[in-house]
Amino acid sequence: MDLPPTRAPPGVGQRRRDAQPTHSRSTPLPHDFRPPRAAPLSRKRKFGEAAVAERRRCREGRAAVVEGLGRAGKGELPPLPLPAFASVKVAPSALAMHPVFQSSRRDFTFGPWKLSAVCTHIMKSAQAERLAEELQMPSLPEMMFGDNILKIQHERGFGIEFNATDALKCVNNCQGMIKVACAEEWQESRSETEHTKEVVKPYDWTYTTDYKGTLLGDTATLKVVPTTEHINTEKLKAREQIMFFEEVLLFEDELHDHGVSSLSVKIRVMPSSFFVLLRFFLRVDGVLIRMNDTRLHHESDKAYMLREYTSRESKISSLKHVPPSLFTEPNEISQYLPIKETICEKLEFPGTLESNNPEASLETTCVKSK
Repeated sequence: MDLPPTRAPPGVGQRRRDAQPTHSRSTPLPHDFRPPRAAPLSRKRKFGEAAVAERRRCREGRAAVVEGLGRAGKGELPPLPLPAFASVKVAPSALAMHPVFQSSRRDFTFGPWKLSAVCTHIMKSAQAERLAEELQMPSLPEMMFGDNILKIQHERGFGIEFNATDALKCVNNCQGMIKVACAEEWQESRSETEHTKEVVKPYDWTYTTDYKGTLLGDTATLKVVPTTEHINTEKLKAREQIMFFEEVLLFEDELHDHGVSSLSVKIRVMPSSFFVLLRFFLRVDGVLIRMNDTRLHHESDKAYMLREYTSRESKISSLKHVPPSLFTEPNEISQYLPIKETICEKLEFPGTLESNNPEASLETTCVKSK
């Protein structure tokens, strides 16, 4: 009995119907086997003239949004036009979860003092480049809030304010540069290249600043006097109603993914006093942690403010007993950082002062590095 012929599985010994015959490169491919090449369609023929016009308006709308981010605080952002074929409806709950950032300004009156906190957008690139040239710095922090400010001003005109521009003026580019953890290994791998050891223009890429605030006033300013009196922290710990609180971020930089460098200022107003904390926090992964704090305290029955500047620093190798999770928490890690420098000053009101030296007030903006 003859057996029926066996069929080979697809792809074995058979040619797919849509496969083209093989030819050597020297043999031209027959015209019948060449796939017909359709003429390219224009975008208008492919999508329709109405759709192309809508897409163009959508791109223009996005560009208008980017241009309008800097002035978002003055009005609403221009809406994004959607194409005719995109019928997308956004739920109100989604808008509430992702609100559009808007500039804010908060004012508060504490006796004769007016407290103002302004929070705006990141500085535009063109403005940042001009400011970098003015400060003679190769670059500014990634997130530079040049218009953010905290101002404390008396009704007579004198006072103190905190802003990012004056803080960067206190960056010392002449001090020793900090190297990242992998710098030595990188240098050893390129030891045969001499120019890798040269620094074209050294600058403090960590933006370490000893800024303590900018004194205000044309004819009358606060007089800075050294003192041994300290801020009564126990009095600040007492339970008291907080009538006003605000936090203002001045700048922040992630140091090319090697840590973080940030400067922020907070203010808290109670019925009897107000308290300000200006904090510069630096963490270079695997290298060190540095913290420069400026505390300002004024009691309503005193004719002066107390200002304390404290600088703390420690190498990461000296913090092996500290959980690494605390390295990213300034409030928690501060107790493990040894104090390197402390300066106590009294900012006296110019009530009985006959004259003020404006040059002296500028000198107190920055602490002289030792």
